[in-house]
Amino acid sequence: MRPIRVLVVDDSLVFRNMLVKGLDADPNIEVVAQAADAYEARDMIIKHRPDVMTLDVELPRMSGIEFLKKLMPQYPLPVVMISSLNDKVFDALDAGAVDFVNKPSNLNRTQLNDFLSQELAAKVKIASTAKVGKLKRVESSVVAGHIKGGQNRIVAIGASTGGTEAIFQVVKRFKRDIPGVVIVQHMPPGFTKMYADRLNNQCEVAVKEATTGDKVLPGQVLIAPGDRHMRLVKVGGVYQVECKGTDRVNGHCPSVDVLFNSVAKIAGKDAVGVILTGMGGDGAKGLLEMRNAGALTIGEDEPSCVVYGMPKVAYDIGAVQHQVALTAIAGKVYSLLSK
Repeated sequence: MRPIRVLVVDDSLVFRNMLVKGLDADPNIEVVAQAADAYEARDMIIKHRPDVMTLDVELPRMSGIEFLKKLMPQYPLPVVMISSLNDKVFDALDAGAVDFVNKPSNLNRTQLNDFLSQELAAKVKIASTAKVGKLKRVESSVVAGHIKGGQNRIVAIGASTGGTEAIFQVVKRFKRDIPGVVIVQHMPPGFTKMYADRLNNQCEVAVKEATTGDKVLPGQVLIAPGDRHMRLVKVGGVYQVECKGTDRVNGHCPSVDVLFNSVAKIAGKDAVGVILTGMGGDGAKGLLEMRNAGALTIGEDEPSCVVYGMPKVAYDIGAVQHQVALTAIAGKVYSLLSK
C-alpha cells in the first residue's frame, strides 16, 4: 500500500521543516510538497494531488480559514489544522477541516518528536480515511414529544473525528425541555472550554465545560474537559458529574467509554446513549453496557459520518439499537424520550 501523500502548509520555515521531517519519519506517510501560504498551497495541490494537507490557521496574505472556504468546493481534501489555543480553529472545522492538533510551544526536542511522530501522524492517517466535500447540511425539524421521567432521564453523547460539527448539528436542535446532556468529544485541554462557550452562544440550551460537582440539569449540556475523564454520579438523588483522572483509556482522555460505563451503572434504563463520527472504537463497549442496562441507544449512520469508525464498531457488537442520519438524531432522541 502506498504511503499517504501529504502537503504541509506553514509560514514558518523552521517549523515547516520540523513538520516535514517528523511526518517523513513515518513509513506510511510521504510529504510530497510544502508551502508557506495559501497561494503556494493551491499550486502544490494542483501539481501533486496530495491525500491530506496540514494547514496553519494563521497564514500571510490569506488566512487558513479563508483558504479552506475557497479550497473545499474546488478541491475537496482532508485537512488537519495546526492551531495554537485559539477558537478560530472551530471556524476552520466549520469550513471543512477534518480535525486539528494543538500547535506545540516551548517543547523540548523529545516532546516535539513525540508530537510529530505520534499525535500529528495519527491525525493525518485518520484524516486520510475521512469523507470530505460530500456532506450537505440539511435542516430537519425536531420531532417533539412529551418527555417521560423528568429529572431521572439523561442523554449521553460521544464523538471524535468530525464530532465538533456533528455535536453542533444535534445540540442545536435540542430545546430547553431536553433532559440533562453529558458529552465527551476527543479534544485537547483548553479547546473544550472554547468549544462549550461557542455552543452556548449558538444553541438554545445552556452549554458549559464540566467541573466536578456540576449538576446534570434539564436544558443544560456538560462537555468533558479536555484533560479529565467525566463520570456520572448520583448525590442525594441528583445526577452530578465527576471530572478526574488523566490516564488514557482507549488512547483518549477524556474517554467516551468511561462516561458511557458510568451512565450505564448510574442511570441504567433512564438514559439515552448516542455515538457519533470518529475513528477507533472508544465508546462502543460503553454503549453496549448502556444497552445491556436498559438504556436506549443510537448510532450515527455511515453516509453522514465523517469517519464511520466508532459507530461501526458499536453497531457490529450489537450496542446500537437505532442507526440514524446525523440531522435526524435529535428528533430520534426526543422520540425515544417520549416513550
